[in-house]
Amino acid sequence: MYTLQIEHGVKDFEMWKGAYGADPLGRADSGVLAERIYRPVDDEHYVVLDLDFASREEAAEFLDRLRSNVWSTPAASPALASGPKTRIVEQVSGARLQ
Repeated sequence: MYTLQIEHGVKDFEMWKGAYGADPLGRADSGVLAERIYRPVDDEHYVVLDLDFASREEAAEFLDRLRSNVWSTPAASPALASGPKTRIVEQVSGARLQ
């Protein structure tokens, strides 16, 4: 399993959530298997996302599409307050403790 981790500042969380919910790149059709959205408890203007993919290639392709089709145009990402930080990580272990 590979996870595309994304974090960035947002001007307004609800505006960002609406734009994310519109799903302009078609997450499911792009190979996203699961998604998790986090917000730091002390910063309502920051978002952290984990998007899971079956392959590293799918994660990298989706990241390229985000960079070229969404983040490169202010009109396509009006809620962003800062440039995204990204990385692709591979799950190497995992277990439920309870």
